[in-house]
Amino acid sequence: MYFLPFLFALLATSCEQGVEHTAPAISDKDSVALMVTYGVNTLISDSGVMKYRIVAEEWEINQNRNPSRWIFRNGLFLEEFDKNFHVEAYLQADTAYYYDLKRIWELRGRVRVRTKEGMHFTSEELFWDQNNHELYSNKYSRLVTPTRELEGSYFLSDERLTHYIVSNSKGSFIKGKNGIGNSEADTILYAPDTVKSKLRTPTNPKAKTLPVPSTLKQK
Repeated sequence: MYFLPFLFALLATSCEQGVEHTAPAISDKDSVALMVTYGVNTLISDSGVMKYRIVAEEWEINQNRNPSRWIFRNGLFLEEFDKNFHVEAYLQADTAYYYDLKRIWELRGRVRVRTKEGMHFTSEELFWDQNNHELYSNKYSRLVTPTRELEGSYFLSDERLTHYIVSNSKGSFIKGKNGIGNSEADTILYAPDTVKSKLRTPTNPKAKTLPVPSTLKQK
């Protein structure tokens, strides 16, 4: 999912451009934000084509907090379009923080991600460590791809969401064309009837003729 690091890089560029002529803080102890922008809804072009959109109700940059951070207190929404302006991928969260000195993104609340490859990720948190080029979550996460569903209490992935693991898993299965288990990988569903009959031996009860004891025969 290349759009995720790309869009966050765009946010960083926008930030640098937006605060270029901003006056410095009054003192080192001043807790006032360096910049606060409201109603952010920006379209970004790539090679002359509208490709990305960033939406945030409030964007605060505060270098006086420890650690220094950007704050998207009321949510963050990022999306990528194809050439016909259809949404290909998106990311959203109820709250987002970017720790600029640590180069770590923290997404909180209802975190939703969809990639171009059709993967859907949902969780209550998601961290992106730009130094180690990885995404992770320590809360319940659900991952749905065109072929598999995974859910567990720990998630780890590369930043493109192409290689990932879900541990402490609560369930995993192959999704077929018509639902769970209806894929060609489930060979028993496509095996000849003769094979199925061997695997499903009839178990209907049958009456048995018991031998009559000799003592009863004499009577």
